[in-house]
Amino acid sequence: MSLDRQLTIFRAIGEETRLRIMALLVRGELTVTEITQILGQSQPRVSRHLKILTEAGVVDKFREGSWMFYRAASPAPAPMTEIVAALKALNKSGDRVIARDGERFAQSREARAAAAAAYFEKNAAEWDRLRGLQIEEEAVEARMRALAPERVGLFIDLGAGSGRMLTIFADAYEKGIGFDLSREMLAVARANLDRAGVSHAQVRHGDLFALPLESGVADVVCIHQVLHYLAEPAAAVAEAARLLKPGGRLLLSDFAPHNLEFLRDKHAHRRLGFS
Repeated sequence: MSLDRQLTIFRAIGEETRLRIMALLVRGELTVTEITQILGQSQPRVSRHLKILTEAGVVDKFREGSWMFYRAASPAPAPMTEIVAALKALNKSGDRVIARDGERFAQSREARAAAAAAYFEKNAAEWDRLRGLQIEEEAVEARMRALAPERVGLFIDLGAGSGRMLTIFADAYEKGIGFDLSREMLAVARANLDRAGVSHAQVRHGDLFALPLESGVADVVCIHQVLHYLAEPAAAVAEAARLLKPGGRLLLSDFAPHNLEFLRDKHAHRRLGFS
């Protein structure tokens, strides 16, 4: 990398607000609005700083419908490896400003999760019907069933919802465990499993990003129509990979990219599909 290129990177980061933005983005991706709220600065000012960081190649941006997301560049330019490590250390340094930004970042994530949880609690009893209005569930389920192994030991469902996946795959596993953050959804799932006579499956309350299971224990991990609700879908996929045995199978289904903005407002979708 040329000296000029490295100087461009260092100049981009070497300003207080942009350094704060970078310290946030190594924690996770954010929208302009979220960054504005965390920093307590105007949107035009934040957008100007983001433009400088993006042009320097240290921040990536991508649009989903009317939302623009920003995250630390990946793969990072050569000097950024050490800079990212320094930013992560800065986040743990106890600096007053950085610590306050970190607290607001956490509050932002909690607000997102609370909005999604409120939606799930409100709609738990009618979850399967509502989801069926958005996609052709039967076709998706048939395709997933065809891709699954004939018979496995441990089947894990991340974001178990109503327990539907544990039910339709019941004859394909010896033991099934479903995890969900919504206790209302777990109650629905337990009732549905009982009704279907699925006695070799259970559901538990758990954080999809940090499950209380050892690595390499699952033969199959299923993530069905869950990622579009998450702030960090890649982290959920990484957790699924951690759980899988060597040669295990990940069954993943979600929306393709789309522009149905009403799904954000009415159904708490965070992402408008994946490519």
